[in-house]
Amino acid sequence: MIKTVFLIILTIFVPPIGVFLVAGCGADLLINILLTVLGYFPGHIHAFYVEYVYFKRRDQARAGILDAQPAPGVYSAKVQSGGVHGV
Repeated sequence: MIKTVFLIILTIFVPPIGVFLVAGCGADLLINILLTVLGYFPGHIHAFYVEYVYFKRRDQARAGILDAQPAPGVYSAKVQSGGVHGV
C-alpha cells in the first residue's frame, strides 16, 4: 500500500519515473518520455494508464485469472503479466 501511494505521488511529479518503476526500460518508458516532453498532461495520462494496467493485471494474476488479451498501447511484458513471472 505504501509503495503504491509513493509510486502515485512520484508519478504526479515525474511521470517517466513511475513508468520506469513498473515497466522498466523499454518502449513504454520511451513513449512516456516523448509524451511528457511534448505535453506534461499526455505524459500523465499514459503513465497512469500503464500503472493501472500493471496493478489490475497483478491483482488478476494473484486471483488466478489470466487475461489473454494484451492491453492496448502497453508494450512491456512485465506490465501485461502484472509483474508475475512465468505467465
